[in-house]
Amino acid sequence: MLSALGLKSTIISHLKNPDWALIDEDLSWLTQKNNYAITLNDINYPSQLKEIADPPPILFVRGNPELLLLPQISIVGSRNPSSMGEETAFNFAKTLSQHGFVITSGLALGIDAASHRGALNAKGYTLAVAGTGLDRVYPARHKDLALEIVESGALISEFPPGTTAKANHFPRRNRIISGLCQGLLVVEAAKQSGSLITARMALEQNREVFAIPGSIHNPLARGCNALIREGAKLVETTQDILEELNQYYQQDSNFSAPTLESILDLEQQTLLNHVMFSPTSIDNLVENTGQSVEVISSMLLILELQGYLEATAGSCYMRVK
Repeated sequence: MLSALGLKSTIISHLKNPDWALIDEDLSWLTQKNNYAITLNDINYPSQLKEIADPPPILFVRGNPELLLLPQISIVGSRNPSSMGEETAFNFAKTLSQHGFVITSGLALGIDAASHRGALNAKGYTLAVAGTGLDRVYPARHKDLALEIVESGALISEFPPGTTAKANHFPRRNRIISGLCQGLLVVEAAKQSGSLITARMALEQNREVFAIPGSIHNPLARGCNALIREGAKLVETTQDILEELNQYYQQDSNFSAPTLESILDLEQQTLLNHVMFSPTSIDNLVENTGQSVEVISSMLLILELQGYLEATAGSCYMRVK
């Protein structure tokens, strides 16, 4: 009977001879506060995840399981992003959260963590899909972040408690990150990266895919630029995403982003307009503005301290916002 369903012999063996000790451990975990297991046939199982080719038969949840049913945007990217990339992920997550989206990511270092923190900063909701059992946190340094997420969001895994981190778990986790969302945003990604695999999974799952472009000289932008060539929507502001997903989001009338004009004086604005989003030399700025090296250097320091610029190698500066 089971073999007629196409199940492998190893799976049939496990079904006929279950490890009752492990089952007891799972049941014990489920007795703890805020711990849940949602099966594929449960009314609370997210409908969008059912649509993918291989939905997980069970989801373990630590936190609020009702959030799985809300509109979601997944944000992914490099584990070793630039400071500009981290800030971009944080700000996009914060603003999208203010518009009513749950921010979903993978609890990894870099862009994932920045995205979770952006949603938390906005007092919004965020979901972290894990590649381990939910009785542990990977990477371990994100233990405090995971606890914050549980308080106002949820941790999710298809792996039962006790499951350790293994390399083949993370591609499986990624299909859930893309499967849960209405749209997926890639912030920074190298040409060969797990984020691109997740984005292509999202395309196969008929999700909207967005990518933030970058300089042709930046290796962390090449993956995003490649996605845009393949049909992902080029994103410069959150409005670009909201236009595509307007049936899901809520307009927050209390939110208005500060403009540069409200923060910088005229000279600072003029100098900032001459700094590229790729390394720009002080000599180039002196030539283009007619200002002295001393004046330029003073204003560059102020703009860097205010977070508009980032110093790079060779006495150059790069605009980050």
